[in-house]
Amino acid sequence: MKEYAKVKGMRALAAAVVGVIAAYATLHGQGTGVMHGKGLTDVEGLKVGHHTLAERPTGCTVILVDGAGAAGGVSQRGAAPGTRETDLLNPLNLVDKVNAIVFSGGSAYGLDAAQGVVRYLEERKIGWPVGAAGVVPIVPSAILFDLAFGGDSRVRPTADCGYRAASSASDGPVAEGNVGAGAGATVGKVAGRERSMKGGIGSASIRLPNGLVVGALAAVNAIGDIIDPASGQVVAGVRSADGRGLADARTLLRDGSLMRAVAPRAGENSTLALVATNARLSKPEVSRVALMADDGLARAIVPAHTVGDGDTVFALATGRWSGTADASIVGALAADVLAEAIVRAAVQAAGLGGLPSARDLGTVPARYK
Repeated sequence: MKEYAKVKGMRALAAAVVGVIAAYATLHGQGTGVMHGKGLTDVEGLKVGHHTLAERPTGCTVILVDGAGAAGGVSQRGAAPGTRETDLLNPLNLVDKVNAIVFSGGSAYGLDAAQGVVRYLEERKIGWPVGAAGVVPIVPSAILFDLAFGGDSRVRPTADCGYRAASSASDGPVAEGNVGAGAGATVGKVAGRERSMKGGIGSASIRLPNGLVVGALAAVNAIGDIIDPASGQVVAGVRSADGRGLADARTLLRDGSLMRAVAPRAGENSTLALVATNARLSKPEVSRVALMADDGLARAIVPAHTVGDGDTVFALATGRWSGTADASIVGALAADVLAEAIVRAAVQAAGLGGLPSARDLGTVPARYK
């Protein structure tokens, strides 16, 4: 009986691995499925809303969780983070449900956006129950630095921005490009801002035949280049000296060119991401998914997790799917989907503020054309 159970378990694992391989091939254009769909909102129970300020390219992005919330985790590998309520996502800590995630421009000032989402949820009596006192909405958040881009740095997201983004949130297709937290995002600053390009918001999802869904959303404000893992092609990043092409940060790192460059100032770059699944996972399991998903960030951004980045990856598990999921499988898929969302952020961005986009330079991968 023990041998039978062992064989059965090995067969189940093999089937899961085959599923991941097939999903990977499909994700990178080698299969027949659609790997974008609506983006993150393909995960049932999630809504996404953006609010973009008119006075300067900046804003915030809110992900709302329907019902009582979802199990959450976080991986924070960048050396210059700006975050709120991330400690409670530690598996050792009490709170096990998240009601919303907020990404915002505006550096540390932008953390105010989360308070508007807290107010929005409190008005609807959504949050962690605290007896006669009502509820306390659980809203982890992270910010990116865009104060130096596009105008008056005193224009930054406030609590009103968060409230408006939450009010506009829907389960429709996720808007991408120069919206919300990605409005003022830039990439390729490893050789200085004057050679950078426009970043933005990107989203992607994958659905397996058995009903498991994994989605991702990223606000890409990276110090490094955006690399398409499917081909190794540089999609956006540090430009050549004449500004008309791409220099390739990998080459600059290896030939010593960057030793002579002015290093970007710490804290002015971050990629903020959320991966989510409809699987039912525990808090420790979803924390492992966040950690594994962070590998997708490193596949699509070079260099990543530097002293000048505040890279932060959140994870949610809504538990809307009745199937049995292995956290390792979900994490592997999450890494792939996050890499795709990061590439899409560069692909969907538009040139702004004197900085070109991938579409302007003609560096969009063929599979998007």
